[in-house]
Amino acid sequence: MTTKKSEHLEEVEHAAMNKVSAGADQLIGEFKSLMADAEALIKATEDHPGETLNSIRNKALETLTNAKASLSGVEGKLADKAREVADGADDFVHRNPWEAVGVAAGVGLLLGLFMRRR
Repeated sequence: MTTKKSEHLEEVEHAAMNKVSAGADQLIGEFKSLMADAEALIKATEDHPGETLNSIRNKALETLTNAKASLSGVEGKLADKAREVADGADDFVHRNPWEAVGVAAGVGLLLGLFMRRR
């Protein structure tokens, strides 16, 4: 019986981590799309002459390049941190299954109370 509860907790934990990961992936995907759109907009203005416009265009392209590099670094760090958190939660559940059940019940109760108020 304890094994079934531990397995259920592992499934719930895995599902929660998948949701967080999916949300982070969606946010990163939307940001990448925004950067691609901005880059396309900048390139669409290439046929417009002017020193000021060229300066702004070059600065914007440089900023986009830096943002892409930063996003790649953040994406890797986020994935590493998510794995660490999942491993830590997994270890906690295996070492303290009843405490994990209590925490899950408490969180469920709080969510239920908050949802009922709306």
